[in-house]
Amino acid sequence: MNAKSAISKEIFAPHDERMLGAVQVKRRTKKKIPFLATGGQGEYLTYICLSVTNKKPAQASITKVKQFEGSTSFVRRTQWMLEQLRQVNGIDPNRDSPEFDLLFENAFDQWVASTASEKSTFFQVLHHTCQRYLTDKKPEFINCQSKIMGGNSILHSAADSVTSAVQKASQALNERGERLGRAEEKTEELKNSAQQFAETAHKV
Repeated sequence: MNAKSAISKEIFAPHDERMLGAVQVKRRTKKKIPFLATGGQGEYLTYICLSVTNKKPAQASITKVKQFEGSTSFVRRTQWMLEQLRQVNGIDPNRDSPEFDLLFENAFDQWVASTASEKSTFFQVLHHTCQRYLTDKKPEFINCQSKIMGGNSILHSAADSVTSAVQKASQALNERGERLGRAEEKTEELKNSAQQFAETAHKV
């Protein structure tokens, strides 16, 4: 079982929550150092996790989870409701960068993800979750690559409705085509019957 599956099972499942996404991070320092699997200091690993409750109305939250060195279990640390998230900063919209900032009502964290692609995946899930579960105040996404915004549910629903309309039109045309085909067959049968009737009448 990988770390994210273990976190989902240990931290969120017992509280009747579903983990939607997670990203392994370390704090960003002024001095750029390569990412280490030990979280930099060799003391613990840190994960930023996004989850939602199974009970209705569903509530989404962001949780900081740690795994201390030498331990196989995970510990829930700080948790914020998704409504408290004010800004998501992707740092650089022009390149795949592992760095990002999260600004909450009462906290500000600067992070470096283990990889740029892991950050990108987490951002896509986070953006989609904000669109789905937040009705009033949605956090501002700045300095993010356009592909991250691809999870926009409004665009998806518009695309879905267009696809649906095209499928319905296509189905209607197919059905109409079938009806026309049947009508043509019927006409042909009537014509043949008429010809046979005429020939029989002529012989009589």
